[in-house]
Amino acid sequence: MNDMGDFISFLGNNLADFWTYTGFANATIGHIAMIVIGLFFIYLAVAKEFEPMLLIPIGFGILIGNIPFNMEAGLKVGIYEEGSVLNILYQGVTSGWYPPLIFLGIGAMTDFSALISNPKLMLIGAAAQFGIFGAYMIALEMGFDPMQAGAIGIIGGADGPTAIFLSSKLAPNLMGAIAVSAYSYMALVPVIQPPIMRLLTTKHERLIRMKPPRAVSHTEKVIFPIIGLLLTCFLVPSGLPLLGMLFFGNLLKESGVTRRLANTASGPLIDTITILLGLTVGASTQASEFLTWDSIKIFALGALSFVIATASGVLFVKFFNLFLKKDNKINPLIGNAGVSAVPDSARISQVVGLEYDSTNYLLMHAMGPNVAGVIGSAVAAGILLGFLM
Repeated sequence: MNDMGDFISFLGNNLADFWTYTGFANATIGHIAMIVIGLFFIYLAVAKEFEPMLLIPIGFGILIGNIPFNMEAGLKVGIYEEGSVLNILYQGVTSGWYPPLIFLGIGAMTDFSALISNPKLMLIGAAAQFGIFGAYMIALEMGFDPMQAGAIGIIGGADGPTAIFLSSKLAPNLMGAIAVSAYSYMALVPVIQPPIMRLLTTKHERLIRMKPPRAVSHTEKVIFPIIGLLLTCFLVPSGLPLLGMLFFGNLLKESGVTRRLANTASGPLIDTITILLGLTVGASTQASEFLTWDSIKIFALGALSFVIATASGVLFVKFFNLFLKKDNKINPLIGNAGVSAVPDSARISQVVGLEYDSTNYLLMHAMGPNVAGVIGSAVAAGILLGFLM
């Protein structure tokens, strides 16, 4: 009987120890809430097809990052535990080398022909960046310090890699909330932008037909990334990591003699980095780090900055049209494309335009300010980095 009693006692103690090891014993309401958010992201990606290439890695990363465990057990599995696999992968985010590699791939995929054929569309991309600086000023008023406000404001550029790059430099403690906010609003472009576009335009403006873009020569396409790099980086040297890789990737594509390198940058490389970036950013949103009042404020400011950026692009086109000849006016519906959610915001210009004229195709015109927005958000990030660091 004593032996049986000792065995039962031994078993009970070990089961109790095992229970303290499991996630069930260490789970909190915060963990459950974050897991629900991760599942919601996956739902949006699968059921609604909202940015699935981003939301599935981020959503699953949120699940990984919020599996509860006993920190005192020394398991070294958490993303914030030095030496763990996730922590090593996360260094690509904290050190800021994932975003430039993403920009390399974006450059290798991007056709700047629409912008080269109609350079004034660059102004629309620049105008949309007002969302960044508008959110920056509002964040200052809400009590964030200048570096935090700068990192939050970049959400208005609708460019996830740029938001991660800047927040890793200016406000590492807010990076998870900023990154998830940026990618969330990028995914919600089809929901957020159309009502603003309709509200700020008249039926007559929505029916404006633009001249077909002119054909762009191979020489122009090759020269553009070289001139673009020199002009932007001489103006804003702190934007070099992003802009340098963007224009380098584009030169690989347009040169015509480095097709293998361009295909690697625009295919396997960007896909691999997107997986690692999304997964680790998602995993960084541990409940204890993420569920704070600052995170709620960041999401609110992110939505506001996105609205300001979209409205600024549309209103700028309306203002610009006052100075253009009747046969050379710009359809204000492409103003929303100034945010750099490529190519989703350009597609929204097309979709809304076709609602009012089924033969008025705006996609190629909208790609001009859309790719200009990519450049503009990187320049804005460089400006903030240069002035705030």
